[in-house]
Parts: sequence; C-alpha cells; structure tokens
Amino acid sequence: MGFNFLLPIGQTVLQAMEGAGRFALFTVQAISHIARPPFFWGLFWDQTVRIGYFSLPVVALTSFFTGAVFALQIHSGSDSFNSETVIATIVALGMTRELGPVLTGLMVSGRASAAIAAELGSMRVTEQIDALKTLTTDPFKYLIVPRLLAATLTMPLLVLVSDALGIMGGFLVGTEALGFSAGTYLRATADYLTLDSITSGLIKAAVFGFIIAIIGCFQGFTSKGGAQGVGRAATNAVVISSILILASNYVMTSILFAN
Repeated sequence: MGFNFLLPIGQTVLQAMEGAGRFALFTVQAISHIARPPFFWGLFWDQTVRIGYFSLPVVALTSFFTGAVFALQIHSGSDSFNSETVIATIVALGMTRELGPVLTGLMVSGRASAAIAAELGSMRVTEQIDALKTLTTDPFKYLIVPRLLAATLTMPLLVLVSDALGIMGGFLVGTEALGFSAGTYLRATADYLTLDSITSGLIKAAVFGFIIAIIGCFQGFTSKGGAQGVGRAATNAVVISSILILASNYVMTSILFAN
C-alpha cells in the first residue's frame, strides 16, 4: 500500500519502453524494404517535391536572416577587434557545421514531419492502409519508403542552400551595414571554409532527414482515435523529431569533431 505512488511511474516507464520497442521494430522493417523491389518512383519524386522543393522558401528566409543576425551579434561582441576576418570565419563555420543543418532540420521537421504524420494518420483512421493490404500492396513499400528516401536525399540539398544563403546574409550585413571590405570578407571565408566543415553538415542533414521521415511515418502509421488521434500524431511527430534532431546533432558533433 505504501508504494502505490510508484505505480504511475512504472506504468509510464513501461509505456515508454513499449513505444521505443515498437518504433525500433518499425524502423528496422522500413529499412529492410528500401533495397527490395518494387520501387514506386512516381511517389518518390512526388515526395521529393513536397518535402524538398516546397520547403525552400522557409529554409531560405530562416537561413538568410540567421546569417545576418549572426554577423551582427559577433560584431557586437568583438567590436574591439574590428576584424572582418573573424566575423567571416565564424559565420561560415557556424552556418556549415551547426546552424545550417540544425535550423533546416527544425524547419523541415515542423513542416514535413507533421504533414507526413497527418497524411498517414488520416489514411490509418479511414482504413485506407488496410485497403492497400487487401490489394496486395505493401504499405511499407508504397507509403514509407518513398518518404524516407525523399527526406534523406533532399535534406543535404536544402542544407547546401541554407549554408549559401546564411553566408550571403552575413556577407551583406558585413559589407553594407558594417562597412567591411568585400574582398577581405570573401577571402577570409574561402580560406577558413574547409571541405570537412561542409561535409559534416551534409552528413548531419541526411541523418536529420531520415529522422524527420521515420518519426512522421511512425506516428501516422500507428495513430488511432479518429481526428483527435491524427492531430496528436502530427504534434508528436514535430516534438519528437525536433528533440531527436538536437540530440543526434550533439552526438554527431562529438564524433565528427572529436579531435
């Protein structure tokens, strides 16, 4: 009787472990279907446009203004140095290594992961996924794999755009608002912006894309409870994928820049 207060805690832990186990099995099953035919290329290109192309405006605006504000903040903190070289270097490395991939991941998560969860959740509660099975169409091949591949492959392209626009935002602020020399700024950016920095950001982007898609698919695929369940699945997809993006970013940074 004295330990009844532990019951809700134990139930919560067990539910969390059960959910993690179901998610792990779902992920393994989804990955196992990627290399096996048939491939629905039309659905893949459709998801590429939805996840990648339609995310360009929000990614572009976010990155440009982030790079611009980043340059202003660095200048404010290092005004005594009066060095455009420092600002150009920090903006370039910060955008390619961290801000570009993470901000793009969070923006796409809020847009694409919720959309995936809502779409698949609606199909689940209206029994369209069950209808696919009766038509001998594998739901994983038809619904999950195209979204996984599209998100994983388009995220690095979005991050490249994000990096370029973020650096451009810093450049415009540095040259137009702070009076720096354009040649010196660009030279410093080129000197300190290494291939490793760009590559590390692209690796992160691919992982973030996979996280966004797999979380959205899982939440939508397993949703229940009608319209409320679909809304809950979309919300959970955004929250969980955002947390996993931040957590995995720390892990990958510690691995890629361990030395």
